[in-house]
Amino acid sequence: MASKILLVDDHQLFSDGLAFLLGTYGYQVVGTAKNGFQALEQARLLNPDIILMDVIMPECNGIRALKLIKAQMPNIKIVMLTASEEDEDLFEAIRLGASGYLLKNLNREELADMLRDLENDGAPITPKLAVRLLKEFRSYDKDPSVTVRMNSEIESKLSERQVEVLEGVAKGMTYKEIGADLGITERTIKYHMGKIIEALHLKNRAQVIAYASEQGWTDDGT
Repeated sequence: MASKILLVDDHQLFSDGLAFLLGTYGYQVVGTAKNGFQALEQARLLNPDIILMDVIMPECNGIRALKLIKAQMPNIKIVMLTASEEDEDLFEAIRLGASGYLLKNLNREELADMLRDLENDGAPITPKLAVRLLKEFRSYDKDPSVTVRMNSEIESKLSERQVEVLEGVAKGMTYKEIGADLGITERTIKYHMGKIIEALHLKNRAQVIAYASEQGWTDDGT
């Protein structure tokens, strides 16, 4: 059964076109929203499997909405949509729990392929965006001792194969090139990228908030 999708974008024409396109591939668009506050309301009401959400929106942008939704519904997969690979919010979105980051100029086949990867626990991130993500993560903390500790913590969660994939992406290789170099399929590379992104979520504040809420640690006076 195809995933239920919530679309969040303040441009109605774009949302309508994307909803029609997703329908042709069998996906069920259960609702739309025009800003982050509406997205939170719709997510509570509709409980979608996936949210495709624009980064730049009025009243409540995609990054703030990502934090709000993940704090209450951490199991929903949220993919950020952007018109530019130079978007400064890339690292923050992934660090806060986004499952992927897609360009709005993808063609229909690429979009469908990446959504299938997402359903199979892959990470729908273009190679160029993945390279930038890893570079920003490595330079996120300027204190060398902290950087080493953070890298060590993440690498301890990865298999030897995933470390090899990570090194290939960091060199700017495409998934296809990495697969040929390691003797595995491109789909397997995408799967490993999903697991690498999970490791990057070790510092996910939204998930910490959700856990604290479940444990009753967020009551007034605590």
